[in-house]
Amino acid sequence: MNWKTAYRSIYYQGAPDPADPDLDPRTTALLVIDVQNTYLERPDRDALSTEGKATYDAWTPFHERMRGKVIPGIARLLDAFRAMGAERLFARIACQTRDGRDRSLSQKKPGWNNLLLPKDEHASQIVAELAPRGDEIVITKTTDSALTGSNLRLILHNLGIRTVVCCGIFTDQCVSSTVRSLADESFEVIVIEDCCAAGSDALHHKELEIINMIYCHVMSSDELLALMKRA
Repeated sequence: MNWKTAYRSIYYQGAPDPADPDLDPRTTALLVIDVQNTYLERPDRDALSTEGKATYDAWTPFHERMRGKVIPGIARLLDAFRAMGAERLFARIACQTRDGRDRSLSQKKPGWNNLLLPKDEHASQIVAELAPRGDEIVITKTTDSALTGSNLRLILHNLGIRTVVCCGIFTDQCVSSTVRSLADESFEVIVIEDCCAAGSDALHHKELEIINMIYCHVMSSDELLALMKRA
């Protein structure tokens, strides 16, 4: 099974295989979504309550995937795009005010998405392993979709981009929301499955199945890089 047949939902069983995407480096950009310090740093497990330890353990597979697969995979993609001279962009959640009064409603509600990440604080920065270089573009947002909450749409158009390769976290939240927005704006979108993660593998795989074939094409980093070498 390859990217043309994997992650097919009931809607696309039996559909024709998609054509290979146009991956001209001049019109293709890599977008790294929300790989920020706040999501990768962990407390001392021994200092936690019983409930806290249970939560810690539930998130351990996510952290293992991020450290063992996703971050190294994104670093590899960045190296490849830099070598080809293709655009690299980063999106991060960061509010302009210290108290977060400029955040969208979804980031003010209690629970998982209650995020207060002032733009200059350590927690809101992109992890060091993937730090932007030179004049690589970083956009800030207080929304799930990188297009809805920033001027990314205009930037991509000004750069002449037609195809956006997406990776990062979380597959079922900011990645998915960004992918849907890009598709609605008529960009071709590719999601790199081994360079994304959700809170659980089940959520990750289900969301890829949901968005594949309609909002994007899902493929591995190896498949993408092989296609780009032929472009």
